[in-house]
Amino acid sequence: MSERSVSKSREQKRWYTVLAPEQFDRQELGETLAEEPQQVVGRTITTTLDQLTGDSNANNTKLTFKITDVGSDSAYTEFIKYELTRDYLRSLVRRGASKVEASITVLTTDDYRIRVQPVALTTKKADRSQEKAIRRVMIDKVHAAAEERTFEAFVDAIVDGNLSSAIYGDAKEIYPLRRVEVQKLTLEARPSEVAAEEEASVDVDADEVAVDADE
Repeated sequence: MSERSVSKSREQKRWYTVLAPEQFDRQELGETLAEEPQQVVGRTITTTLDQLTGDSNANNTKLTFKITDVGSDSAYTEFIKYELTRDYLRSLVRRGASKVEASITVLTTDDYRIRVQPVALTTKKADRSQEKAIRRVMIDKVHAAAEERTFEAFVDAIVDGNLSSAIYGDAKEIYPLRRVEVQKLTLEARPSEVAAEEEASVDVDADEVAVDADE
């Protein structure tokens, strides 16, 4: 392709300002280039929490957003992932101590399905029964948080550190802890997707019942 063709193609494209959801005050996340608005929908953009909050201590946290709608010159997003950087996670691990992890899938009060992965770091090596008990606290606290929060409020509880503090408060009674973090949160399904899955499951169950009746 000639330089003139490349230049002309670029001139036909438009820049769209990518904005965070209202939950993050519609802050600007960056820009994306496209010929047509619909080409922008579905793209993702990742930033660090300190870029949104101004807190330099939050530069170890990555947030990912997905573009769901486009205006005249703006692209609007939804939050889809919270994740601690690998370097930060590695820095938390100490030799001779335990690292207790869990992966928990829950449904928020407004029917968002999310996967939450907390991690607890002990001061010294815990035994298996203690690690199991700490993991049980993680599971119970995550389920309790989801049962009383919307998706947005659940994300806030992680970003603000409230969920980590709740886990720490109970788990430290089992074995001395150095730190508790939520290392990752992922949006797995939106309410409409959850409803569609449930409807499909009901249809399958009904078909199975019909087959059994025929037999």
